[in-house]
Amino acid sequence: MKHDDGRPGWYRLTWFLGRPPQLTPRQWQVLGLVAIVSLFEQYDLYLFSLSLKQIQADLAVSEADLGWLGSTVRLGALFALPIALAADRYGRRKLLLLTVIAYTVLTGATAFAPNAETFVVLQFLARAFAVAETLIAVVVIAEEFAPEHRGWGIGALGAIQACGAGLASLAFGFVEVLPWGWRSLYLIGLIPLTLVAYWRRVLPETDRFAKLQREREASARVTPALEPFQQLAKNRRAHVVALVSICLVFGLAHGPASFFAPKYLQDVHGWSPASVAGLMVFGGMFAIIGNPLAGWLSDRHGRRPMASLFSFAFALVTIAFYSIAGVFAPGLWILLIFAMMGTEVTIAAFGAELFDTSQRSTASGMRAVSNAIGTVLGLAAISILFPILGSNWTAITILAGVCCVVPLIAWFAFPETARRTLEQIAGRPEQEAEVSPSAPIAAPTVHAK
Repeated sequence: MKHDDGRPGWYRLTWFLGRPPQLTPRQWQVLGLVAIVSLFEQYDLYLFSLSLKQIQADLAVSEADLGWLGSTVRLGALFALPIALAADRYGRRKLLLLTVIAYTVLTGATAFAPNAETFVVLQFLARAFAVAETLIAVVVIAEEFAPEHRGWGIGALGAIQACGAGLASLAFGFVEVLPWGWRSLYLIGLIPLTLVAYWRRVLPETDRFAKLQREREASARVTPALEPFQQLAKNRRAHVVALVSICLVFGLAHGPASFFAPKYLQDVHGWSPASVAGLMVFGGMFAIIGNPLAGWLSDRHGRRPMASLFSFAFALVTIAFYSIAGVFAPGLWILLIFAMMGTEVTIAAFGAELFDTSQRSTASGMRAVSNAIGTVLGLAAISILFPILGSNWTAITILAGVCCVVPLIAWFAFPETARRTLEQIAGRPEQEAEVSPSAPIAAPTVHAK
């Protein structure tokens, strides 16, 4: 079922995206297909954070080791890079299907982990494929959407993906009554397997990669496995350094801030699991607006100013949440997630737009790996600082202060990419699209369906 303006029927469930731009049927199809599986990637990610207290008790993990536990699991994202490299060689479609099957099976297997070591191994591997799925999905949107709608498309993908956190929160509300507790929640992560057969039939390869593949076949040239790395180092070194730097610093702050939030509310403010779940669901309904809003604002006013604004707001709100929360905790948490998502959208756009088709997935993989390293370092820093400060929460506020460097990197180290074709950004004017960079963009109107 479709609306008169071409919107698919499922769009009625995504009121938080507001009024969409004019998209082609193919663009709607691609957005829907990659968003639904990305939703479950986010479900798995947030489930770990939400169930941390229950997992800790069941698997006998000490308080001082929680940061190490989280950092080791997140380290799995480092292995998303070779998967992304394969996507530049073999195609977006094939690797998306592989990553969906792999992370889904590993998530379900986590339900049967007998000890902390097995849990870490399964989640470590799940992280690798889940992160790879997300970054390839962003590349697909960047390659399929028009320049004036690219930011909105990436933001819409992120907003729908964030609904996975809401799904995890809803499920977490029943953690104390489910027969196997937190283990039952991981079994729900097997649902995407039921979609793979349909997804395999209808998901198209992106036009840009298909064209690249035809050019490779016509030239009969064998592409070296590491060529994307070589080209990035040769032609895009400054952009790579800027992207890696901003992801490292932002990951250092947002990893611990989001990971410990549910436990902070339970330990410090005495919230019950049901109360935490309620905030994550209902508060998250407002927070996820940060994704499409950041995408649209960056399309209209530029990636650099919006990345700077959202990242600076994230640092301030995180410090407030872990310092003076109290009765303001719900509102501060909503603002924290809102600002975090807005920052992630603009950084993801930079990571996909600044590089050529033959290197785009690899560059996005470097973005994901850098963010993961930053997150790992941040979580490890919490465990290192705990004996010194006597509080995980104080350590998190210190790392949030370091995040104030992110707006400076975004403003001074990146070129503006908004409303320019990928060919223009890559410096190939002969392939410019007919879309004018000055074409007016209608503002999205958020309204309930």
